[in-house]
Amino acid sequence: MAKAKKGKRPIVPTKPYKFRKRYGLFDVVLRKEKKFLYFIAFSMIVAGVVYPYASIAMWVGFAFAGYSAIANDSIQTIGTFIVSNEDKKWYWQWLFMGTIFLGTVFYSWYMFNGDVTYQRLSSKGFDQTPDNFVFLQLAAPIILLLMTRFRIPVSTTFMLLSVFTINSGAIVSMINKSLLGYVAAFVVALIIYLLLTKVLKKFVKGKAHGSWVIAQWVISGFLWHTWLAQDLANVAVYLPRQLSAIEFIAFAGFIFLGLGFMFYMRGEKIQNIINEKSDVRDVRSATIIDLIYSIILYYFKEINNVPMSTTWVFVGLLAGRELGMRIRAQDSSVKFAKTFNLIGKDVLSVTIGLVISVVMAVAINPVIQEEIINFLFK
Repeated sequence: MAKAKKGKRPIVPTKPYKFRKRYGLFDVVLRKEKKFLYFIAFSMIVAGVVYPYASIAMWVGFAFAGYSAIANDSIQTIGTFIVSNEDKKWYWQWLFMGTIFLGTVFYSWYMFNGDVTYQRLSSKGFDQTPDNFVFLQLAAPIILLLMTRFRIPVSTTFMLLSVFTINSGAIVSMINKSLLGYVAAFVVALIIYLLLTKVLKKFVKGKAHGSWVIAQWVISGFLWHTWLAQDLANVAVYLPRQLSAIEFIAFAGFIFLGLGFMFYMRGEKIQNIINEKSDVRDVRSATIIDLIYSIILYYFKEINNVPMSTTWVFVGLLAGRELGMRIRAQDSSVKFAKTFNLIGKDVLSVTIGLVISVVMAVAINPVIQEEIINFLFK
């Protein structure tokens, strides 16, 4: 290694393994993500300054939540779309998905008297417009953005909605519906890929016919619409339950531009969770994943208005798919170990997010604290 001149910082080795050995993995992360961590620190300061002023805090919280929620959940809806359309210009993908977004939110806003969430926030515990904020409510989407950066697929539903609920029953309802969604997605994907893996592999051989590209864009668009109808509540929870025309333009315009940045960046770093799964780069495989996911989401959307974690549903879908493909492949136990490691890692990540969000909800809400104390000591 070259010697540093007196009074100057040492020259950092260019080879990653030497860098880690000398400076440690933590130092590597700090150096690599220095600008991003400065942004996180600045955002925390902004949250600390504005949270006492509700009219400002709601829009600052929305801005943080708008980008962090879509960045984290992009792996579910546009993740396979991005990775299987790497040869397409980013701005065509953005305009396609952005137009669907604008149509989806405008329909809800027009039909439900200013409500952009398809009445997801009308269920008990979330129906009140926040008239004051605490610091952790604005910090929650910033923490979510940090976890997204480090590839942790946190449930935005738990992370963002739970800090606004006024009773523990709402959280329990969300958890029950989300766990049911995980199990349903896992079982459906497992059965489909156990029965049809060999058939599906025949479909993905050779170059895809042009009709597959059209089918994927149509199905991805339907999935995106379904996801928006389910998860926009995570972003709009900071805002009034009925938006005026000006407020709606601000709401839709900010997210529309954020989507453009997302497509320009080809997804956040959490996109790697999609990239490491089997055969997702093929447009035919991506289309099948999106079709199954959109049907499951649509079904749970129609059950009731209780919000649910679409992240848990998506992780369950990928887990069932990976396990079904591995069983049908009849590979060695080493590859089974790799599959279970992927499944376990994703489940651990969403569980960590659930624990963090529940702890934050308890720390923020005295009503929930009292309910827990009464439950434990009555």
